[in-house]
Amino acid sequence: MTEHPRYSIIVPVYNRSDEVADLLRSLDAQTEKDFETIIVEDGSPLPCRKVVEELGHGANARYIFRQNEGRSYARNAGIEQARGEYLIFFDSDCVIPPDYFAILSRALRENPLDCFGGPDAANKNFTPVQRAISFAMTSLLTTGGIRGRKHSMEKFTPRSFNMGFTRRVAERVGGFREMFSEDIDISTRIRNAGFSIGLIPEAEVWHKRRVDFGKFFRQVHVFGMSRITLHLLYPGSLKAVHALPAVAVIVGALLLAAGIFISPWMLLPFGIYALALFADCLISTRSLKVSMLAVPASAVQIIGYGTGFIRAYINVILLGKGRDIEAEIAIRRGK
Repeated sequence: MTEHPRYSIIVPVYNRSDEVADLLRSLDAQTEKDFETIIVEDGSPLPCRKVVEELGHGANARYIFRQNEGRSYARNAGIEQARGEYLIFFDSDCVIPPDYFAILSRALRENPLDCFGGPDAANKNFTPVQRAISFAMTSLLTTGGIRGRKHSMEKFTPRSFNMGFTRRVAERVGGFREMFSEDIDISTRIRNAGFSIGLIPEAEVWHKRRVDFGKFFRQVHVFGMSRITLHLLYPGSLKAVHALPAVAVIVGALLLAAGIFISPWMLLPFGIYALALFADCLISTRSLKVSMLAVPASAVQIIGYGTGFIRAYINVILLGKGRDIEAEIAIRRGK
């Protein structure tokens, strides 16, 4: 490996040694290897040092252990140690297709970007539940395609499971802030600073996501709450697509009540939507089992995000609790 590789891959880790092993194997299999990998352990009680030592050679991996402060602090520690021209961020539960960096290099030659990202998807060898959750998070019928697809209902925003930016960007806008949806926050700061941001749709990662619907619900519930935080930080950033799950939760509750107390025909929209989800997933995955699981996974995604959005809207916007978001973030950063 050269002293100054083109790419520095930075991965924060907390109790995910098995996932790190799969990630490192996938990086070892890359067709283009002008990169280093920095695994930053965020004070895990179950560290992955041995995994990195055993499997990290082919991924040009280095291991850093820090006290537990949060994934943003871990990423920033990786940035400080990085030697590459581009800083690349993956989550520990990602597996990287073998041609990822070949695709990325070609795309940046053809269209240089200051900041970029790609979509996430599910590999065919993932469990049916993981594939169903992946569908729920990426389908146009559930999230509006906002997580990195060619067709989207809002301007593309790179996410930390698959994003990168130049060293110059990091020097100008700083690192990640310890908050929920920290990747949307830093992407917004990058855009506001005048840097170019673009989607590289072919540069996808395989994202394992949560392993059960309970964990998935808690995750998307937090996502819904954090959208209000982002609205306070960046007035005007809240778009109609962000409120759609909350609207769906309210309308769904009204339809359910009407179906119970007025007429069962009022439940027909639920059946039509479930059928559309099933058909869309079946076309994309060609798996009957995954498509059947995609319906409840999509319900969890919409209800979890929507209720989180409503909860934060009531507490923060209507009741005025926790409005001083920037001061809170400054305190978390020790400023």
